Amino acid sequence: MKLEGGIAEAIGGTPLIGLSRLFQDEPFEVYAKLEWMNPGGSAKDRPALFMLREAIRRGDITGETVIIESSSGNMAISLAQLCCYLGLRFICVVDPRTTGQHKQIIAALHGEIELVAEPDASTGEFLPARIRRVQELLQQIPHAYWTNQYANPDNYRAHAETTMREIGEQLGPVDYLFCGVSSCGTIRGCREYIRSRGWPTRIVAVDAAGSVIFGGEKGARSLPGLGAGIAPGLFQRDMQDHLLYVTDAECVRGCRDLVRYEGILAGASSGGVIAAVSRMRDSIPAGAVCAVILPDRGERYLASVYNDEWVRRELGDEWLT
Repeated sequence: MKLEGGIAEAIGGTPLIGLSRLFQDEPFEVYAKLEWMNPGGSAKDRPALFMLREAIRRGDITGETVIIESSSGNMAISLAQLCCYLGLRFICVVDPRTTGQHKQIIAALHGEIELVAEPDASTGEFLPARIRRVQELLQQIPHAYWTNQYANPDNYRAHAETTMREIGEQLGPVDYLFCGVSSCGTIRGCREYIRSRGWPTRIVAVDAAGSVIFGGEKGARSLPGLGAGIAPGLFQRDMQDHLLYVTDAECVRGCRDLVRYEGILAGASSGGVIAAVSRMRDSIPAGAVCAVILPDRGERYLASVYNDEWVRRELGDEWLT
């Protein structure tokens, strides 16, 4: 079994464009890596490919293997796409925050969905409950294999070998990198690449208000993508130079600004990254080159971020502009 050719060949090499209208009045430049142009619609295509390919090379995955993963949506779509291509059964454990659009895409790609409806009793978070369900499935299903995006080093290696390398090839040693965090694969991989080359790049971690990854106070989060209820195995305390927490409302505003000024329909975490740049605009020096990673596409958030009724109900009228 080999994971090459076909849809796998389309992963990576995403465009990098200047956000010349959104930040036109600023003395610094901002370039966006459009990860939603991967075939599965998100940055998760890269680690999904690496985790599966390396597991196949090691012999951990064969034609009889059942792939299992816990995901808020995007990793599930990426794995479903590649497992469908390989002819492997795929089961994804999700929770109520996973959007209807995400679940429909997973199912369309022949993925099976296991919904964890109740959070973990001790923490009040869904992620520990999802992982517990993964462990149960591993015990119940013969030849089951957990890709484990939260602790698998092939997750961050994918971004070290491709994402940040592609940015560097086009922009050189950027002054700032803005990166959302969840499994911490993207930010850790980018950091590995940056530090291996001795670049002076300042890495800005963008986390969700209510996430506990960096020890923040636990709180409610309505949108998937950013943050986590526990610190994932890939987390390291020195991954970032700056840490910013963004609210659901700021994610919505950032997404809508991307549409208004750049014609980019991106997902909730992309809006959070844009909000982080706006928050730091007064401290970014003139002439600086900033790279931002926009993780996924916006069609999956039509019922939330881009739905005026949802925004009004969840956040209030002031976020509709």
